[in-house]
Amino acid sequence: MKQSMILLHGLFGGLSNWEGVVAHFQPHYDIHIPSLPIYEAHSGDRLEYLTNFLDQYIRNAGLRQVILVGNSLGGHVAILYTHRYPSQVSRLILTGSSGLYENTSMGSYPKRGNYAYIRERVAYTFYDPVVATDALVAEVFQTTTDARKCYAIVKMAKSANRNYVAALLPEIPVKTLLIWGMEDKITPPDVARQFMHHLPHATLMMIDKCGHAPMMERPAEFNQLLETFLSEA
Repeated sequence: MKQSMILLHGLFGGLSNWEGVVAHFQPHYDIHIPSLPIYEAHSGDRLEYLTNFLDQYIRNAGLRQVILVGNSLGGHVAILYTHRYPSQVSRLILTGSSGLYENTSMGSYPKRGNYAYIRERVAYTFYDPVVATDALVAEVFQTTTDARKCYAIVKMAKSANRNYVAALLPEIPVKTLLIWGMEDKITPPDVARQFMHHLPHATLMMIDKCGHAPMMERPAEFNQLLETFLSEA
């Protein structure tokens, strides 16, 4: 039976963000890419809602000892879930995770209908702006033309900023791999070093000429680092 690997996307991310990882690991792992219900209306804390969603997803699928991989907001959710249910997670992989610090200097509110701004914001995610393809920009732009989704994004971003995980990290017993872009402008390398400092069983690997989403921008390097980490398990 294949071991299960769950891939969690970020706030503006989507299932397509993980294409390179899926192509590489699907022959040997049971891959799951749940679509996080970021836009669903609900009361209460939004990160708590996402963590409960992940818990229910794992229970419904009957998964055990999962490999949990999270980018940006997805990493934040992975941290909260792993802290709550450490026996359910065999390995934790974080890349550009929120939870300690995020640079929001570009502005937290997605400007509706402003294509140039959205293109700039998407390009800001990467070291090489070429990675911000027309298709990727169009995907994000379409999301930001929906007032309800814009509101949900702002509320989720505020929830993530409030949810500071430093006190939880030393209590996570799971072996963790941090894969970080050297040129990540949203969660800079110092954030990765803070994660490394607080997590008791963490390994930090940096990828040069890479921004906030290494699995998209440098998929070959990302996959090799992840494969090596999992083989050592």
